[in-house]
Amino acid sequence: RLVRDWSSDVCSSDLGPVEPPASTWAFPPADTADDHGVVGVGADVDPGTLLAAYRRGLFPMPVEAGGPMAWWSPDPRGVLRPADLRISRSLRRSKNRYEVRFDTAFAEVMVACADPARDHGWIDERITDAYATLKRLGWAPSVECWDGDGLAGGLYGVAIGGLFAGASMFHRRSDASKVALPGLVDLMGNAPHRLAAAQPCPPPPARLCPLHPARPPHPHPRARAHHPPGRTPKTAPSDWLGVCALRVRPALGDLGQ
Repeated sequence: RLVRDWSSDVCSSDLGPVEPPASTWAFPPADTADDHGVVGVGADVDPGTLLAAYRRGLFPMPVEAGGPMAWWSPDPRGVLRPADLRISRSLRRSKNRYEVRFDTAFAEVMVACADPARDHGWIDERITDAYATLKRLGWAPSVECWDGDGLAGGLYGVAIGGLFAGASMFHRRSDASKVALPGLVDLMGNAPHRLAAAQPCPPPPARLCPLHPARPPHPHPRARAHHPPGRTPKTAPSDWLGVCALRVRPALGDLGQ
């Protein structure tokens, strides 16, 4: 079983995550997001592009089912500092019903999260293929809750530096996805620089993952959105989507290397 050492981004097998080829896309800063939290639309979901986005505080989600990929930085967003997790008495009882495992059923967790019958479903084949590749490269862990009937719930995301960026979670039995969050905290440890950030669809329970401002207030999110001279967006944005990612070499690293 592969268990991540969150302090150094290496695995217990001594095989660290593999850095993919660098993306050829550059993303606008997170604080240029429009009122919907969208920074840009377009680009690909190759491993290098995904890691570049997460390092800048962005995550991918299609505009609509089958639509172009948008890159989001909502403000506020759910942020969990491991030391701040408070487990209620009822959740403590729920924990006793499940066994928490790590990285034993990543594909099954992702398929369950991508179930098209779920409300607000957004995960399509582009996303599942992309995160399966990140998993093979060592960047995408899963946390699973099991009982006597099998996989009851869990979550998956991207681990990069001291950040775990949650992609999605699901449950088949009561409280199973909630129990996965304390399991994630146990895996991360409680060092002060560790953070777990949540995407909004579906959000984790607010009492477990409270909303925090993602950045200082920015009264005119489009005011600083621009295309560098001589550059042409690959995909034109719709009226509300803000600016496109551009086909240029990105500068990486807002959230670590």
